[in-house]
Amino acid sequence: MIEVKSKFGSPAKVPAWVNLALIPLINLAAALFISGIVILIVGDDPIQALEVLFYGAFGYADAIGYTLYYTTNFIFTGLAVAIAFHCGLFNIGAEGQALMGGLGVGLAALYLDFLPSWVVIPIAIATAAAFGAFWAYIPGYLQAKRGSHIVITTIMFNFIAASIMTYLLVEVLIAPGGQSPESREFAELSWLPFFHDFLPMPDTPLNVSFIFALLLSGAFYYFVWRTRWGYEIRVVGQNETAAKYAGISPSRNIILAMALSGALAGFVGVNEVLGVHHRLILDFTGGFGFVGIAVALMGRNHPVGIFIAALLFGALYQGGSELAFEMKTINREMVIVIQGLIILFSGALENMFRPKIESFFKRKKTTTAARA
Repeated sequence: MIEVKSKFGSPAKVPAWVNLALIPLINLAAALFISGIVILIVGDDPIQALEVLFYGAFGYADAIGYTLYYTTNFIFTGLAVAIAFHCGLFNIGAEGQALMGGLGVGLAALYLDFLPSWVVIPIAIATAAAFGAFWAYIPGYLQAKRGSHIVITTIMFNFIAASIMTYLLVEVLIAPGGQSPESREFAELSWLPFFHDFLPMPDTPLNVSFIFALLLSGAFYYFVWRTRWGYEIRVVGQNETAAKYAGISPSRNIILAMALSGALAGFVGVNEVLGVHHRLILDFTGGFGFVGIAVALMGRNHPVGIFIAALLFGALYQGGSELAFEMKTINREMVIVIQGLIILFSGALENMFRPKIESFFKRKKTTTAARA
């Protein structure tokens, strides 16, 4: 519950669902309303556009498969950003951490393909976490021990990761005789199973990484709200001075939170590299790390909210492709505008409606108390 002061001096409580559900829904509605105006201006029907968007995301089996495939990446990056938020850190480096996680997956799959599948796949997943954690550990250490700003260092590390990937795929890991910057295809024993391999559904990129993402969401909840380490991370994020007085080390928890954040972001490489492309390629992250910031904000850093927000953005990615194909005046750039508006209202303008909504519930609570 969120506490605000009533006119009687006692704290009036705003129901938790207002913050967790109502405000995000109002922000989403505002973003869709503005998007509808933009679509109307360019000469198309916003209601029809919404119908096409929804049908393109959930209207048939292929669409659902693609939507859940995109959702998987957004769950990973949303959780990655959220664990850093809980420690009071703004990790903008999930994109670079995902790239390094993919590099770890690729190296394991390329050089350990002489091992059986049940050995290669767990090693590749662990390597993704280790590479992502290492790439986030350095900015975390610089923040905790040297006072470097986490936003600046994580942005810089995105560019460094992209440069490293480009060099390796052009000069070192490129497939023999190949012209494009990508590695050779992995041995089939290292591929993650697709859903269509064991379910009666069309061929889509959806693979068992989706199940892994759901399991990680449960583990995230348990860690953050049911363990001592999670409690310490939350205390540091809420009040670093109080944490020091309680004997909690802020620097240790900053480093821990960033390492965990990087590990979670690194799992994007598991879905993309091990689950879909089966080779190491450039730019496989596709901006998932940056959208993960909006997913975490919109999901209130809670795994249930993150799943719902990830599903929304997965639907926007898949339905947006259908929208750009079906409607004459809406192209891919227009779809990006719609996505950007949702990110804007759930991020930078996230508090625009909050004061009036909380004030309404404050007055309602106060009136009820006065009558009682």
